[in-house]
Amino acid sequence: MADHSEVRGCALPLDLHYSVGDHTWVRLNDDGTATIGMTDVAQNLAGPLLHAKPKKVGAVRAKGKPVATVESSKWVGPVKSPLSGEIVEVNGELATDATVVNRSPYKAGWIVKMKPSDLDAEMAEMLTGEPAVDAYRARIEAEDLKACDHVDGFEI
Repeated sequence: MADHSEVRGCALPLDLHYSVGDHTWVRLNDDGTATIGMTDVAQNLAGPLLHAKPKKVGAVRAKGKPVATVESSKWVGPVKSPLSGEIVEVNGELATDATVVNRSPYKAGWIVKMKPSDLDAEMAEMLTGEPAVDAYRARIEAEDLKACDHVDGFEI
């Protein structure tokens, strides 16, 4: 079985949890933290990132509030948190090379790690596996989003 699906060329790993409406993903870590990032769809819509500025370690964010601001030549906006909790780590690589999100949105390009405060309830609202892919497919088709065009060295 494949470890990811694609919709219009956009990669969606099946083991992640998605907030399709906000174009974010969550990976639960063994230490009880959750890693949060932008989806391949989001980085593709934004284009090559010029800046990515996460909130500081120790910041407490409610679900739906920004954990970072990203900027490309065509878009400036928030990365909304799919979870409530405290930021315990930020991706330091973003300060010197925001395009890591474009090259590796699910691995090296993660945004923040959080200690979730309401994990069970909020994870129940997210989608994973094929249901997430189906929801993304419906959104991409309904909004006629452009296909993903990956840069050389793109990593799933």
